[in-house]
Amino acid sequence: MKTTVIKTTDLPKAFLEVHPHNLYLYCKAYASGLRANTAQTKNRSAVSGGGKKPWAQKGGGRARAGSLRSPIFVGGGVAFGPSTNKNYDQKVNKKQKKLALYHALAELAANERLFVVDAVAIESGKTKDALAFVNGLEQRDVLVVKEMIDDKTFLAFRNLQNAYLVEANELNAYLAAAYHSVVIEKAVFDKLTKEA
Repeated sequence: MKTTVIKTTDLPKAFLEVHPHNLYLYCKAYASGLRANTAQTKNRSAVSGGGKKPWAQKGGGRARAGSLRSPIFVGGGVAFGPSTNKNYDQKVNKKQKKLALYHALAELAANERLFVVDAVAIESGKTKDALAFVNGLEQRDVLVVKEMIDDKTFLAFRNLQNAYLVEANELNAYLAAAYHSVVIEKAVFDKLTKEA
């Protein structure tokens, strides 16, 4: 597999004119979408008990109270606690997604961490062959972008800790920014640069 290091001079002008804030906004929206949203507490209406007025309204010298499940009492409900009906999704326009990806790839190219190969194919399906390919790049960790993932190549990359294999339609700015370097098949790279 012939590997070519992409530099900024190899990228279209559109890749180099993107404001970095687009990448920040996309990554922020992506991370927000990953939130589990499972934090939940019971308010005073959800806590059991507290049906009877704890003491008389007047004459006791104490502040009036209607229920022991009020937030001021131990065992009472939580005031203003988190609930699972909160929506953390943030809107990102299609154009902004594309610009974020362009900037992420341009940053990789500026640091000589963007590689293009004719094809990524491990026909043996063996992890050691995929590891040899990744180690040959001499990078910390690698995102490998393939046009269509075949079964053998998927099996070869599946257990590698320092490499992640995705199809072209799964490539996004967050993944490109998260990995130290990116390896893209030539067909995918040509399509990306043609659209710019």
